[in-house]
Amino acid sequence: MRSLFITLLAASTIAVPATAQTYAELIARGDSLIDALVPTAAREAYRAALQLDSTRAEAMHTFARAQGDVAQQVPDSRAGDRDDLYAEAWSWATRAVQADSSDAEGWFQQSVSLGRLSRTKGGKERVRYARQIYDAAARAVELDPIHDGAHHVLGAWHAEIERLPGVSKFFARALFGADFMGRASWDSALVHLERAVELKPSYLYHHLELAQVLIDLERYPEAREHLEMVLALQPTSDVSDPTYQQEAAELLEEIRERS
Repeated sequence: MRSLFITLLAASTIAVPATAQTYAELIARGDSLIDALVPTAAREAYRAALQLDSTRAEAMHTFARAQGDVAQQVPDSRAGDRDDLYAEAWSWATRAVQADSSDAEGWFQQSVSLGRLSRTKGGKERVRYARQIYDAAARAVELDPIHDGAHHVLGAWHAEIERLPGVSKFFARALFGADFMGRASWDSALVHLERAVELKPSYLYHHLELAQVLIDLERYPEAREHLEMVLALQPTSDVSDPTYQQEAAELLEEIRERS
């Protein structure tokens, strides 16, 4: 995995905006830009905050989040560039955990950036990330039991492991041991994703991921309810919301006649 975080601060020439010169103001500015779906500008605000104080876990994991959001907007034709951004996001999230291991958000950003990176890979490569993704998300939930994003990652993890073909599952058991891989189950996928929906019902991706698991389990009426929710809800602060709505529409059409 490549990472650019060692040279990131030294190479930056971003000036601190005259209207937001303190660390707190820069973090608040970045947060507002994330909510406005402008992750590139948010990233620069967080980068400027890091220049003011490069020791705070908050600055590191907020930068990691923005970097991940920027990566989501990179097209498949530039998959290598996108993977570099995810890898860098993971590096900063890891530094956040090292700076403050009691901050659930650092662990969550570590799990989500590595999870996104793994989904661009083949079966065996995805398996190699499995333990790190699970451990980081589980730690986030342990520290913050109502962290909807961490529950989402855990639910997706269980589903992804259950979807692995036989050869990849065999490789996973050989790599991590049968006891660890035996934790994966469709029931756990449902529990965590349903909890994510309960905690943040306005977030489109929770409903989409849960619907995909329900489709796997051939529970089509329930899946349709959540897919319809994706289409009915207003986009939130996730840059991929339009993509999620498109996927939901396609899945609805695909399962229209299934009962």
